[in-house]
Amino acid sequence: MVKLTKIYTRTGDDGSTGLATGARVRKDDPRVECYGTVDEANAALGVAVVAADAAAGNTDAARIAAILRAIQHDLFDLGADLATPLAKDEPSRTRLRIIQTQTTRLEKTIDEFNENLAPLTSFVLPGGTALAAGLHVARTVVRRAERDAVGLAALDPSGVNPEAIKYLNRLSDLLFVLSRVANDFGGNDVLWRPGANR
Repeated sequence: MVKLTKIYTRTGDDGSTGLATGARVRKDDPRVECYGTVDEANAALGVAVVAADAAAGNTDAARIAAILRAIQHDLFDLGADLATPLAKDEPSRTRLRIIQTQTTRLEKTIDEFNENLAPLTSFVLPGGTALAAGLHVARTVVRRAERDAVGLAALDPSGVNPEAIKYLNRLSDLLFVLSRVANDFGGNDVLWRPGANR
């Protein structure tokens, strides 16, 4: 259980922050950048939830909001995972880690919604409904978090949970699919027209 009684501590005034292990690192450390981007993605999802809730009476938007709320909990798990370097020979379930069942849940949700979408004939521009636009913003932040996680894994190959990277990859795919659902199952997608303004 987390209990916060004081918001500022002054311990980061020197430009450092504490990892979950207690180790101090610079605030621009690649690990901190990575879980910071996951936090940013979570905030973007929060904006998308507000847009979904504003579409009162839309059952698809309500389903999307419920999915996003569950994912927000996963992203806190993911932040904790990334803030705790994977230890060599770490006993199973001793730390909060993203696990395969969380990634599989995303895949099942993608398959469920994608089944009702028409195939794309062009790339989709971010836009359409407010909810779709919010999902596209969240998708791009998740993609950045994935790039950060891949970079962190390159610097610390044994210190990053590989499932965390898979989760981020599937999440960005899901957000793309849900953006099409939010655009009337692709009916209101804004399609790219190459060279349109030449």
